[in-house]
Amino acid sequence: MRAAKDAWETQKVQKAIAKHPERHEQFMTGSGYPVERLYTPVDIADLDYLRDLGFPGEYPFTRGVQPTMYRGRFWTMRQYAGFGTAEESNQRYKFLLSQGQTGLSVAFDLPTQIGYDSDHPMAEGEVGKVGVAIDSLADMEVLFNEIPLDKVSTSMTINAPAAILLCMYMAVAEKQGVPFNKLRGTIQNDILKEYAARGTYIFPPEPSMRLITDIFAFCSKELPEWNTISISGYHIREAGATAAQEIAFTLADAIAYVEAALKAGLQVDEFAPRLSFFFNAHNDFFEEIAKFRAARRLWAKIMKERFGAKDPRSMMLRFHTQTAGCTLTAQQPMNNIVRVAIQALAAVLGGTQSLHTNSYDEALALPCEEAVRIALRTQQIIAYESGVAETIDPLGGSYYVEALTNRLEKEAQDYIAKIDAMGGAVKAIEQGYIQREIQDSAYRYQKEVESGRRTVVGVNKFQMEEEPPKNLLKVDPAVGEAQKKKLKELKAQRDNRQVARCLEELRRVASSTENIIPAIYEAVKAYATLGEICDVLRDVFGEYRPLDIV
Repeated sequence: MRAAKDAWETQKVQKAIAKHPERHEQFMTGSGYPVERLYTPVDIADLDYLRDLGFPGEYPFTRGVQPTMYRGRFWTMRQYAGFGTAEESNQRYKFLLSQGQTGLSVAFDLPTQIGYDSDHPMAEGEVGKVGVAIDSLADMEVLFNEIPLDKVSTSMTINAPAAILLCMYMAVAEKQGVPFNKLRGTIQNDILKEYAARGTYIFPPEPSMRLITDIFAFCSKELPEWNTISISGYHIREAGATAAQEIAFTLADAIAYVEAALKAGLQVDEFAPRLSFFFNAHNDFFEEIAKFRAARRLWAKIMKERFGAKDPRSMMLRFHTQTAGCTLTAQQPMNNIVRVAIQALAAVLGGTQSLHTNSYDEALALPCEEAVRIALRTQQIIAYESGVAETIDPLGGSYYVEALTNRLEKEAQDYIAKIDAMGGAVKAIEQGYIQREIQDSAYRYQKEVESGRRTVVGVNKFQMEEEPPKNLLKVDPAVGEAQKKKLKELKAQRDNRQVARCLEELRRVASSTENIIPAIYEAVKAYATLGEICDVLRDVFGEYRPLDIV
């Protein structure tokens, strides 16, 4: 085969190049890896089918985590949504469900994400802007009004105060009469990537990891169907990481969480089946498909070989995907519909369990209803019209895809080995290693765009004169004042003695080694606010400052 390929190169290719030179001297993937002119069996000569690919639903899960994949049921179709008040977001959720969405995905505003109530000076001007403002259980009750929590799967993008928002969700379920064991969904709850790539942290690493392992332990007994963490490569990729770095840094964080849980006394097969992941679907179609396959195979090996997991569910990398927000352009925004469709197709061909498709206007503002509908319809057309869901892993066996899968797995393994040598993900973050690697990759990417080496349609090529955008969704500044008023009324009406007792008990538990979740739950049910609960934890745990460790 190698001799035949060499002959083809000499006899055919060189003559063709002399007549029509290739567009580049070297072709690269979106992450900057060389792409060969042609892939043949030579490029995957050491591939062993049963060892490296296997069958869907079986180790090493390269071809998928379910035996029938989308022939049984489609991926969960989510749209990340939340803005303004709980009332407004509740109406958007009902609209999305009426359009055929099969799961909710909650976006919280910045004050909520970093543990401040809407009346805090730090929240000024940010209330309801990038997500819904949730100050207390009262807001959560409104957010899910008339939405039966035993009938929907809910994903909440919340990290530092994840335990508090989960307890609020549980309290709403209790008021609806829904048993905890019927609740399905996910909290992101991934603090390590906040230190490395995103920034919505509150507490230092050690107490943050304690909160996470307490959630693992509590949910393993009380919420068996709940995904206790969504370990996120999405934000790492959005910050500028390559595909291999997205795999490596995400799995390195996951290794740190598993090690922390084991150190806390949990058994690996008690909590690992409820770990889930969150990945980006970027522009390079084949590289993204290969990335998902490589991540699945590598995680299965890590759980089996490093941690001795026995339950096959502990070895399954189940993941949600969101199309790449960083690829959306404010120029010619309708082009984003095409970008999102390609990225969503890559996620489906890569075997995602859940998918959010970005709206075409998100580079300009929060998405309008028309844009959200088109984004959801993109998923539905892929599911019901394209035929790609009819068979499992249809690109498996492609010389190119298998070679890319092998390359990405090897690159990710090399990164993880470097991080292990530093003492793990927490130490690598403390030393600034992961941050620097992401920043260097982001810089290279941006230089390629600015030099024209990388084409972005409508930005550095095929530009056109455009009118200013119209009908963009804007959050009313009055939302902040309305939230402050609601908070004032809540504090006047609730049993403040009970709130004080619950907060004092929370302080005691936080200062001990007891599981903290029951104490947070009691405080939430007494209508203690998010900010009040976080302030107690700030007093006990302290606050994280980047200069403390980098």
